[in-house]
Amino acid sequence: MTDGWIDQIREVVGADYVLTDPMDLLAYSEDAYTLYRANPRAVVLPTSTDQVRRVVSILSTHNIPFLPRGAGTSLSGGATPLENSVIIHLSRMNRIVEIDVNNQIAVVEPGVINQAITKAVSPLGYFYAPDPSSQQSCTIGGNFAENSGGPHCLKYGVTLNHVVMAEVILANGEKTILGNLAGEPDDVDWLGVMIGSEGTFGIATKLWIKLTPRPRSTETVLALFDDITEASQAVSDIVAQGIIPAALEMMDTLAIKAVELGPYRVGYPKNLAAVLLIEVDGEAQEVSAMAQRVQKVLQNHQVREVRLPSCDEEKARWWANRKTAFGAMGLISPQYYVQDGVIPRSRLPEALAKIRDIAETYDVAIANVFHAGDGNLHPLLLYDGHDSDMVKRVVQAGSDILSVCVNLGGSITGEHGVGIEKRDDMLRQFTAQEIAAQEALKQAFDPAGLLNPGKLLPSAPTCHELSATPSATVEPKRGA
Repeated sequence: MTDGWIDQIREVVGADYVLTDPMDLLAYSEDAYTLYRANPRAVVLPTSTDQVRRVVSILSTHNIPFLPRGAGTSLSGGATPLENSVIIHLSRMNRIVEIDVNNQIAVVEPGVINQAITKAVSPLGYFYAPDPSSQQSCTIGGNFAENSGGPHCLKYGVTLNHVVMAEVILANGEKTILGNLAGEPDDVDWLGVMIGSEGTFGIATKLWIKLTPRPRSTETVLALFDDITEASQAVSDIVAQGIIPAALEMMDTLAIKAVELGPYRVGYPKNLAAVLLIEVDGEAQEVSAMAQRVQKVLQNHQVREVRLPSCDEEKARWWANRKTAFGAMGLISPQYYVQDGVIPRSRLPEALAKIRDIAETYDVAIANVFHAGDGNLHPLLLYDGHDSDMVKRVVQAGSDILSVCVNLGGSITGEHGVGIEKRDDMLRQFTAQEIAAQEALKQAFDPAGLLNPGKLLPSAPTCHELSATPSATVEPKRGA
């Protein structure tokens, strides 16, 4: 490539950190949404806010579309470079700048790995609460862009609830600060608008995040069920009793089969319909009382067995088993496609019954592993990417599942975002007027349409209108 803007960017970040070789670019052609890929025009790896600002200014001046990228664990195509975009890869901006225990704040760059924050502050008695199952690899900048959650968001909230301030580079290269250290919005909550905008409004280059005191005590309750409807009803009844677990997770028969083939085997009995994994935390006396109340609710629901861990190692294995469930799908299927629609918790039995019907209609195997406590479903649709007819059935089945979620009073996404995957499904949830309002907001932040184009809004080009081609062979995804 001999474009002048490339030479300008090389002067900013160094020639070694501007990738243009087709073989290098191929590695950035998709994120963990592997049903679609498109090669970027170039990949730039800055190391500071000033470098990001200068790179964005150059690209904006030359009217070249661009997008930020972290670890590439997005499950909706948010980091896939449509429209010949340039990727600004933030992996070199991976410093924990400050840990302020007095104010319970950490200042971090966007390339910091989620789990690294908790590791850094754990000796001080704190942790970073939002915990996607990809937390060992996903970055805080990507969490910011997607408003990521995780098992513990039931009690502690998602990324939005843990970021108080952000340094952001806007589409024209201007640097701005959103939010404040008090964590209270000034008039318009521009920080709240930016979080979860999927990199279409700006690029975060520094984040001020809340640190949460580590609870003095935790307890995990494991419940084994022969009937998934009974397990689903137990979920609602636990919360109805005024118990707010730190996490409340569910796996069904097919998901259990997969995780029991993986490295963190629990030794579940054969032919279980569902497993509930419930964590409560707080002061020791409070935790003991809550765990007893949880067990009492479970015993009212034809539970086969209720277990408490015999030691911390067993508890850790239970959670590792659950958190590696997505990766374990590769042990029972060549590929899978995951959805993350949300429903009211009380509608879980209906939703799971409808998902079973959809699986039969499209002749697709579906494993369910999800955040049951807040109704955030994760149906994993298993398929072989070499079977084009099966791929079509899987995609349509996934869209039908989102219709079920909306019809039950829920949402098309809880944490994975819209990206490419759910653009058309936005019309299932929002009216034309609501979509127009979102388009106007995008226009205000990005008048030239350069920031992560083709994402989020249904007025963006559909995959069929783009020049890139769908992926024929995909790898197992990583995610919630």
